[in-house]
Amino acid sequence: MTKDEILTNAPLDARPRTIAAARAAVRAVFFANGLAMATWVVNIPRVRDQLDLNPATVGTALLGIAVGSLVAMPRTGHLTARYGTRLVTLVAGVLVALTLLLPFVAPSLPLLFAALLVFGAANGVMDVAMNAQGVVVERAGRKPVMSSFHAAFSFGTLAGALLGSFLLGEGVAALPHALLVSAGFLALLGVVGRLLLPKHEDTAERPSEDATANAPVRHGRSMIVLLGVLCFLGMLGEGAIGDWSGLYSTDVLKVSGGLVGAAFTAFTLAMTVARLLGDGWRSRHGDARVVTFGALLSGVGLLLGLLTLNPLLAALGFLVFGIGVANVVPVLYGTAGHAFAGKGIAMVASIGYAGFLAGPPLIGFVSHELSLRVGMIVIAASLLAVGACAPLVYRRLSR
Repeated sequence: MTKDEILTNAPLDARPRTIAAARAAVRAVFFANGLAMATWVVNIPRVRDQLDLNPATVGTALLGIAVGSLVAMPRTGHLTARYGTRLVTLVAGVLVALTLLLPFVAPSLPLLFAALLVFGAANGVMDVAMNAQGVVVERAGRKPVMSSFHAAFSFGTLAGALLGSFLLGEGVAALPHALLVSAGFLALLGVVGRLLLPKHEDTAERPSEDATANAPVRHGRSMIVLLGVLCFLGMLGEGAIGDWSGLYSTDVLKVSGGLVGAAFTAFTLAMTVARLLGDGWRSRHGDARVVTFGALLSGVGLLLGLLTLNPLLAALGFLVFGIGVANVVPVLYGTAGHAFAGKGIAMVASIGYAGFLAGPPLIGFVSHELSLRVGMIVIAASLLAVGACAPLVYRRLSR
């Protein structure tokens, strides 16, 4: 969707100060969500030690988050349609803040799985609802802002990792750490809650009602599935690169020490910076070109990085991959939201998240059967496929 299309569908009575405040509020919500997720991630080793879990049982427990998210995400579109994106975002945010505490007090593996299942479900609902609210704010403000929201999430995860490292160094236990983040999360929701746009803005000149009113339902669903497949392929690479970049550095590039994390660090920093710049790129070039060029750039960049055994040149390839892939998923979320509202985001996010979960084990299987380098080539191929198919999908969507 181009900038002109966003402007055309914007409500005319939106006040600039209200929209600016809503943008800031959505960024704060995305930041808080990233902070909460990072808080859990950095404390996984301590929960593991507390319950004396082995790697297999840790994997079983972590499956709870995935199951909870996949069950909750598809149903969130109905909630946002009935109650509005603001209310669902705030309620889900409160649930995320509260359920964040559950894994830290779980006394056994079954209860840990149950705790993470509930936490994952709450986070899945919040993920869809806050993205749907982001689309509402973007449409009301008449300019692209979705990439900046996802950049705020990245900064939240970074802040959560830094805070966790600091508190761990100070000897603060996991539960007090989680309580601190949970309290801060709830306080932030109390401050920004009223700044989010209300329910009547969700349906103000909504493109989905015009775009699908005269089209068969099957056509609308097929377009959502196509967008979801693109998101699946994009998130497959985005999810797998984090889990396998370190192993690639040690096993293939044969590096040690500080250089082990160079590839992942380059990828993370590049993706965060590119998301800060993404809205400007969308304004100048349109959504279809940002997705297409970004996916092709990421695929080619990673392939070039895989051709060398020089760690620094390889890190450069991961950096280019991060720049290219950074805005693929945020823009696809925005496209689904503008065309099909909250239900569209719910379906696209659900399909995409399945790719995020499937990526790491898929690369592991390919690496076991062939080699880790071939496994990494699969990641590049997934983004090249997005770049090849995106123009066709956007062209069909515009018709």
